[in-house]
Amino acid sequence: MKAVEVNFDGLVGPTHNYSGLSYGNVASTSNENSISRPKEAALQGLRKMKDLLDRGFVQGIIPPQERPNLALLRAWGFSGKTDADLIENTWKKSRIALAMATSSASMWTANAATVSPSADSADGKIHLTPANLSYNAHRAQESEGTQKILQRIFSNPDFFTVHSPVNGGDAFGDEGAANHTRLCDEYGQKGVQVFVYGREAFNPATPRPTKYPARQTLESSQVMARNHQLDEAMTFFVQQNPETIDQGVFHNDVISVGNRNVFFHHEEAFYKADEFWKALQERLPTLKRITVKSSEVPVKEAIKTYLFNTQLISSPKGGMILVAPTECKESPIVRPYIEKMIADSSNPINEVLYFDLRQSMRNGGGPACLRLRVVLNEMERQKVNQGCLLNEDNYKVLVSWVEKYYREELQPDDLRDPSLLKETCLALDELTKILNLGSIYPFQQ
Repeated sequence: MKAVEVNFDGLVGPTHNYSGLSYGNVASTSNENSISRPKEAALQGLRKMKDLLDRGFVQGIIPPQERPNLALLRAWGFSGKTDADLIENTWKKSRIALAMATSSASMWTANAATVSPSADSADGKIHLTPANLSYNAHRAQESEGTQKILQRIFSNPDFFTVHSPVNGGDAFGDEGAANHTRLCDEYGQKGVQVFVYGREAFNPATPRPTKYPARQTLESSQVMARNHQLDEAMTFFVQQNPETIDQGVFHNDVISVGNRNVFFHHEEAFYKADEFWKALQERLPTLKRITVKSSEVPVKEAIKTYLFNTQLISSPKGGMILVAPTECKESPIVRPYIEKMIADSSNPINEVLYFDLRQSMRNGGGPACLRLRVVLNEMERQKVNQGCLLNEDNYKVLVSWVEKYYREELQPDDLRDPSLLKETCLALDELTKILNLGSIYPFQQ
């Protein structure tokens, strides 16, 4: 059945700030305590969505989560007679706790879930498993909210199954679609699914990074493959190169990206992958690999520019488009590589679009981080919550909504401002009406 890939982008939340909470994410830690610009960040993301919509792509929206997370602060033992007191007392006792509870990292919906389309699942349904994000406290709080949001967007049980996050603690650490790639000839046809892991939790003999953590485990990926009812013969597990993790490749989507039968990756992306490539080619004979050599683009430059944290999408006009951040355009190494690649007539990637996403990039997230890919056939698309699909009208409404509620700047000390909580609740309450989501936030209960 004919299907399209829909990118559900995360809306940047009103508390977008730079607290440097993500160890192993070089951009995040290097910009710690910088001044952020929430309004600019949200509008940058919306402009990318709208540009792709205008080019004929179906574009979805995933809302931000409620922040600050007051329930989390109370669970951590902080207290106050009022919400304002709670925030102030937390600030005085543990600024990092308040920063964690105010994190806007749910904007990076590549980490929201792992998704398998109906063409690949034995029961013919779309399966979505929210990531547990167990490694980072500021992100682990997202899993419950993500599950609730996905259940509202993909609510029809005849077409969608939204699972609970994988349980089991650190041994089952799961970072979502940032470590998962689906390859196929056509979106609506059965494809192969590639799960990339950083370590085997129950096999300490396997190589591991020595500087930064390997967040995704083989064990969690195997759980998802079973729960999504995938064909074992069409499912692959490959280890991320531990040396690239130690250079700052905290997720696989920082070093590779795939679309349909094209896999664009760095030569240092995977660990001892010869057998994997051979088996993958056998299952998908039309597979086209675009392998970037270290002599062409060093890993450090790929991380700095997020060459691989790009969206690779099939153009309605034919060929493929690389959606890249302006950092790629500004790089004297990456830009010539991209220009050479798209000029090659034998290459399926024949166009590049550059977007200014600096607010997200400074916190460690490029175009690929901002979107969750969901393959939908026409009937499934009709069953999705239509309020969460972008169109001309709600784009204008969302821009006005951002202009109304978002601050121009957030200084590190602004996280203690009780007015920020009030502004955020007002904004999110109105957003649920715009997106027709109902009462999904704790403050609405």
